[in-house]
Amino acid sequence: MRVCADPCTRQVDRKFSGMSKRQQKILFVAVRKLIRPLVRILLRNGVAYGALADAIRKCYVDVAFEDFSPEGKKQTVSRVSALTGLTRKEVKRLHELDGADHEASQERYNRAVRVISGWMNDRRFLDAKGKPAVLPLQNSKKSFEALVRDYSGDIPVRAMLAMLEEAGSVSTGQGRVRLVKHAYVPAGDDEAKIRILGTDVSELISTIDHNLTAAPDELLFQRKVAYEDINPESLDKLKKLSFARAQSLLERLDREYAKHEQTEDAGEGASISLGIYYHEQKSPEE
Repeated sequence: MRVCADPCTRQVDRKFSGMSKRQQKILFVAVRKLIRPLVRILLRNGVAYGALADAIRKCYVDVAFEDFSPEGKKQTVSRVSALTGLTRKEVKRLHELDGADHEASQERYNRAVRVISGWMNDRRFLDAKGKPAVLPLQNSKKSFEALVRDYSGDIPVRAMLAMLEEAGSVSTGQGRVRLVKHAYVPAGDDEAKIRILGTDVSELISTIDHNLTAAPDELLFQRKVAYEDINPESLDKLKKLSFARAQSLLERLDREYAKHEQTEDAGEGASISLGIYYHEQKSPEE
C-alpha cells in the first residue's frame, strides 16, 4: 500500500521564490503529467494548440495582475511584462479582454447541485422517514416547483427538470417527480461535463498550490490511498465499494454543511467543498 505523505510544509516566499534546476525539472515533469489528459480532451474536441496557447497567455496576465502585485502597490503593465515574458503591448491587450463569461456558464451546474441538496436536507421536501419525498410537479408548497424556486434562482422549472432528467437524477410520472440519484452528474450534457473539468480540477490544484507553501497549521486536507498491484478480477468489486463509501461520506458532509449555510441577507459567506475521485489503470502502458 502507498498512502501519500503530508503535503510540503516548508515556508517559502509564495510569489517570487527561486527554484533550483532540479526543482524546475520536477515541476515540468509534473506539469506534463497534468497537461496530458487535458490535451487529450482538447484534441478530442477539435481545439488546436494555438487556441490553448492564447488562453494560457491570457491566464498568465490575469494571475500576474491579481496575485503578484508588489505589496501596497498597484500592478503595472511593465512589471507583468517582466514577470510573464510577454511584450507590454500584448500584456495590455490581454488584460483588457473580458474573461467573466465562465462564471455565468458555471451557474447552471451549481444550481442543479443546490436543488438536489435542498431536496435531501430541507425538511419541507422530506417524507415521514426523513428521505427525499416524491414531489408533485407544481401547485403545492411541497412541490418540485417550490423546490426549484427556493434553490435555483430564476431557472425555469421545466428547464431544471429537463436537466435533472437528462442526468438521470430524477424520474417523472403522473405529474410527480422522484429523486433517483442523490447527486447531479451530467449524463448527456457535454457542456456541463466540461464545466466540471474547469471547477473541480481547479479546486484540487488550488489546494495543492496552497499546501506547497502553507504553514503546518494552515494545511488543507489532501490525501490519496493507492495500491499498485491489485488483482484485476477484484476491480469491479473495489470500484463499487469505493463509489458507495464515497457517496455515503459526501451525503453525510452535505447534511452537515447545509446546517451552517447562511440566509441570503446574512452577508457574504465562505465557500467550501470536498471532492473525491476514483482512478483506475489496468496496466502501466495505458
